[in-house]
Amino acid sequence: MKTNRITSLFLFVGLLIGAIVSLFPFYWAAIASTNESGKVFSKPPVLLPGGKFIENLSNLNDTIGIWRVMGNSLFVVIVYTALSLTICTMAGYAFAKFRFKGRNVLFAVFLLSMMVPYHALVIPLFKMMAAWGWLNTYQALIVPNLAYPFAIFLMRQNMLAVPDAMMEAGRIDGVSEAGLFTRIILPSVKPALAATAIFLFMFQWNSFLWPLIAAQTKEMYTLPVALSSLFGLSRIDYGQVMAGVTLATGPIILFFLLLQKHFISGMLGSSVKE
Repeated sequence: MKTNRITSLFLFVGLLIGAIVSLFPFYWAAIASTNESGKVFSKPPVLLPGGKFIENLSNLNDTIGIWRVMGNSLFVVIVYTALSLTICTMAGYAFAKFRFKGRNVLFAVFLLSMMVPYHALVIPLFKMMAAWGWLNTYQALIVPNLAYPFAIFLMRQNMLAVPDAMMEAGRIDGVSEAGLFTRIILPSVKPALAATAIFLFMFQWNSFLWPLIAAQTKEMYTLPVALSSLFGLSRIDYGQVMAGVTLATGPIILFFLLLQKHFISGMLGSSVKE
C-alpha cells in the first residue's frame, strides 16, 4: 500500500513538472503581450502582467490589420474543417464498407501520398490555381487540401470497427445507404469525427507555406502569414508579436477543449485492423 502511494506521488510530481514545462511558454507569451517590447527578453524575465496589452493590440492592428486577418483565418478554417471533414468521412466510409474493384490499390495510393513532401506539391498547385484564376481567393486557400489523406485513413480505420451485421440489419429493415451512413455509421464514430476535426482545424489554422504563396495581397493574408510579416520590419516590436501569438493560440485551445473528451478514443480507434 505504501509502495503504491509513493509511486502515485512520483507520478503526480512528474506529471505536474511536465504540465508546467508544457504550459509555461503559453503563459510567458501571454505575459509578454501585456508588457512593452523592451521587457520581453529582460533578465530576470518579467513574469507578472503589465498594462500594455490594449496598446500592443492597437499597434498590431495598425501594422497588419489583426482583426481582418483573424477574420480571414477563422473563415478559411471553419469552411475548410466542415468541408474536409465531410469529404474525408465519406471517403473513409467508402474504403471501409464498400467492396469495389481497385479499392486496395486506391487506398494504397492515398497512403503513399502521405510520404510525398508537401513542398514538392507547391509548384503544381500554384500552376493549377493560376490556370483556374483562383490565386488570391478563398478557394485557393481552402480547396487544395480538402481530401486530406491522413484524415481519410483515420476515418476509414475507425469505421472498420463498426460491425457489418449492424448495416445488414439496417438494409433488411429498408434503410437506404444514406440512412445507414447518417444513422448508424456517424453515431458510432463520433470520437473519430472529433479527433479528425481537431486535426484538420489545427492543420489549416497553422498552415503557412501555401497561404504565403496563394495569398498575394495583405487583404487575403491569414494570421500566420500576417504575423510573419512583422519580422521583416527594421525594428521588431515583440509586444505586438506576443499579442498576435496569444490571439493565435486561443482558437486552437478553445476548439480542443470543446472536443477533448472524444479525442483520445477517436485516435485509439485508428488502431483497428481489417
